[in-house]
Amino acid sequence: MLRSKTFLKKTRAGGVVKIVREHYLRDDIGCGAPACSACGGAHAGPALELQPRDQASSLCPWPHYLLPDTNVLLHQIDVLEHPAIRNVIVLQTVMQEVRNRSAPIYKRIRDVTNNQEKHFYTFTNEHHKETYIEQEQGENANDRNDRAIRVAAKWYNEHLKRVAADSQLQVILITNDRKNKEKAVQEGIPAFTCEEYVKSLTANPELIDRLAYLSDEMNEIESGKIIFSEHLPLSKLQQGIKSGSYLQGTFRASRENYLEATVWIHGDKEEEKEILIQGIKHLNRAVHEDIVAVELLPRSQWVAPSSVVLDDEGQNEDDVEKDEERELLLKTAVSEKMLRPTGRVVGIIKRNWRPYCGMLSKSDIKESRRHLFTPADKRIPRIRIETRQASALEGRRIIVAIDGWPRNSRYPNGHFVKNLGDVGEKETETEVLLLEHDVPHQPFSQAVLSFLPRMPWSITEEDMKNREDLRHLCVCSVDPPGCTDIDDALHCRELSNGNLEVGVHIADVSHFIRPGNALDQESARRGTTVYLCEKRIDMVPELLSSNLCSLRSNVDRLAFSCIWEMNHNAEILKTRFTKSVINSKASLTYAEAQMRIDSAAMNDDITTSLRGLNQLAKILKKGRIEKGALTLSSPEIRFHMDSETHDPIDLQTKELRETNSMVEEFMLLANISVAKKIHEEFSEHALLRKHPAPPPSNYDILVKAAKSKNLQIKTDTAKSLADSLDRAESPDFPYLNTLLRILATRCMMQAVYFCSGMDNDFHHYGLASPIYTHFTSPIRRYADIIVHRLLAVAIGADCTYPELTDKHKLSDICKNLNFRHKMAQYAQRASVAFHTQLFFKSKGIVSEEAYILFVRKNAIVVLIPKYGLEGTVFFEEKDKPKPRLAYDDEIPSLRIEGTVFHVFDKVKVKITLDSSNLQHQKIRMALVEPQIPGINIPPNVADKALTAPGGKKRKLEK
Repeated sequence: MLRSKTFLKKTRAGGVVKIVREHYLRDDIGCGAPACSACGGAHAGPALELQPRDQASSLCPWPHYLLPDTNVLLHQIDVLEHPAIRNVIVLQTVMQEVRNRSAPIYKRIRDVTNNQEKHFYTFTNEHHKETYIEQEQGENANDRNDRAIRVAAKWYNEHLKRVAADSQLQVILITNDRKNKEKAVQEGIPAFTCEEYVKSLTANPELIDRLAYLSDEMNEIESGKIIFSEHLPLSKLQQGIKSGSYLQGTFRASRENYLEATVWIHGDKEEEKEILIQGIKHLNRAVHEDIVAVELLPRSQWVAPSSVVLDDEGQNEDDVEKDEERELLLKTAVSEKMLRPTGRVVGIIKRNWRPYCGMLSKSDIKESRRHLFTPADKRIPRIRIETRQASALEGRRIIVAIDGWPRNSRYPNGHFVKNLGDVGEKETETEVLLLEHDVPHQPFSQAVLSFLPRMPWSITEEDMKNREDLRHLCVCSVDPPGCTDIDDALHCRELSNGNLEVGVHIADVSHFIRPGNALDQESARRGTTVYLCEKRIDMVPELLSSNLCSLRSNVDRLAFSCIWEMNHNAEILKTRFTKSVINSKASLTYAEAQMRIDSAAMNDDITTSLRGLNQLAKILKKGRIEKGALTLSSPEIRFHMDSETHDPIDLQTKELRETNSMVEEFMLLANISVAKKIHEEFSEHALLRKHPAPPPSNYDILVKAAKSKNLQIKTDTAKSLADSLDRAESPDFPYLNTLLRILATRCMMQAVYFCSGMDNDFHHYGLASPIYTHFTSPIRRYADIIVHRLLAVAIGADCTYPELTDKHKLSDICKNLNFRHKMAQYAQRASVAFHTQLFFKSKGIVSEEAYILFVRKNAIVVLIPKYGLEGTVFFEEKDKPKPRLAYDDEIPSLRIEGTVFHVFDKVKVKITLDSSNLQHQKIRMALVEPQIPGINIPPNVADKALTAPGGKKRKLEK
């Protein structure tokens, strides 16, 4: 049966076109019930259970299926994901609405429907002859969809009665819409609100905690004092933004001060990039990462960013008055120069709430069900939740979701989602850091895994098309110990004309991951593999990452090869790219490769190849440095784990060898060669990577620190910076140069991916290269997969697809990749910090030599070379007499009771673990040497103040 939908659409040019869409109606769409003889098993995929048996509901004790409406899916997804909720019919109408309104919820419901144990069935009601309805005259889209849901529910009940007259099986409509429920009951459809149904499941009382309470805001306001001004409706906000009276931007809350935030304005106006928001009422219920509309205050009301550290310690609504008292602390007399554009939030354009990890702060009121939840992320406000299991959740990490933030509430309302486990446990804390940094880490779905090659896999004749056979070459890989995802391999051999042939062979991941399928979409979403201290979160399934794509030794593997002909001075004479098949002759660690190069007794083909590569790499590195490439430093930590407990038993900085540099040089060369090629072919849509030059002010700390040691650092170009770092040596202080390079690293900007058609500046500052990309790690970076696809099209080895040559879509991919890479870095640092805490927890109190990296007004920031560990030594303690401190910003230096500290001075510090705040445990450092009366802690005395519970956080002044 065929229906047609006709509508008019306005074109960009201002014309009007009539669009006719054909809408097919069918009578062979299955209902999902396995016992249904009428449908004859027409449904495919996960189906409902024959006899729903596990929902012991006091409201409806008979067997039943659930049919939720759109709002239940959008707001009660945490309830629907619970194992107790099974046998749910999800209508096409509902799925389409959810898809349009919330992509994250849509993905979650898709995951649930794909889980066969849940028995969720998607019913295509919009194409079923008996359940499709037309929109009536005067009926809005929302009312039409509500009617479509009721029609489908009624049809289900009648259909199930027809096929099994003696069956008590019913379909229950779950809706929180009062009018929709009333109409359903009038039409003879069993209907309940989500709360009514959940409370009737007596066997699962914990489900009540998962309910999102979405009360009518207007009714709530009548019952409490109004704290916040009303958010303007979206239509008014859009008008205001268009007229310029409001500005749109991303709300960024402060970690140090809960009464302060900044809004980053969307647009090109550099001078108004950031607006300061100060005070509880001006923040007006915005949450970190929300898209908000702000009104700029008159210049007379502008304020300066505060240097005060404030944690929200309130427990009830009356604390608003305390908040207002605290706001007065922020308003100190400052010079005109310090004032920043200041505004207030007038409305929310888009909420960017996510589930938050943290801990429950149990109410002091006995038997109370209302408690405050304190998120681990200090930028998120505390959340009020209702739970019956507060005692069981104390001292545990839990997940909570925000439901709403009424005008009369000091805190947002939310609901309990999940108990992660005890604070401090390794599995719990790893889960927390992955969730808090938004690292996708769930197991790959069946839909994704279905696109993997069938095993056993082997190279076919079809695979060999447009591919060179390079299995005869003496190729080998050099990687860290224990590496299983081997992306790259190398070879070097002498040609008959006396020149050298050098090849970089990269795993051909794009052969296995085809554009647009579920595997490709999941890899694009993840963006990168995340390496934690004892765990790897793969970007692609393990079958590819550790097997079929990994260039392991003595197996045939598909590769993408970049091959140069060079002379012995490492000058490139020819470059070619080809898809290939290789067979690596050895998988070596950096240490093993170094041993081969250094051993006079070894002269086999692999060793000869490595020596040739090493010689060329040294010349290439020298050439790069002469052009102005920077050799910076950052202390990298390696943990040695106990083989049974997997706890860290030793901590040391990573050792770098010549072979590390050798591999790096050829990876850089391959990336540059590929960048040039793809930009030649696709000037508008090449995926490239740039590293912006830092603004001169970034270098102030480095220049001042060097000056304090009578050294001059020039920063006008990368070349002058590199040269002055090379000259900055001190014979009696060999570690000084490393410290300067560590400091120089802190001055740098973040490197980012971008689309060549959307930017003019391609330069990579750190590498002193006019163009650069990522090609060499496609197993662990999605950017490299896109680059492989571009290169394959450029050399005629693969076909293109529309998204590959759409610069706007490529730009969106780059934004996601930049976000994922940044989050992966933060997650890795959090993992190192947690394992460092575990190490010092078992180690006890340790005293070590350290060097001062930064001098602050009341503290010094030190680096301990032995552990690659950084920490702060405070000189002001609460409830202790304040020492005489004199800070000089120009040198910079800090005088304490007659002792002067400069940057790079050597000190001795004591390291302990401060467990006073369970949620935010920290490594604390205290000064042992030099001796300062009243400041030092003898190295053999335990610092009880550091480990005593209830210790307050000290303020670090910048």
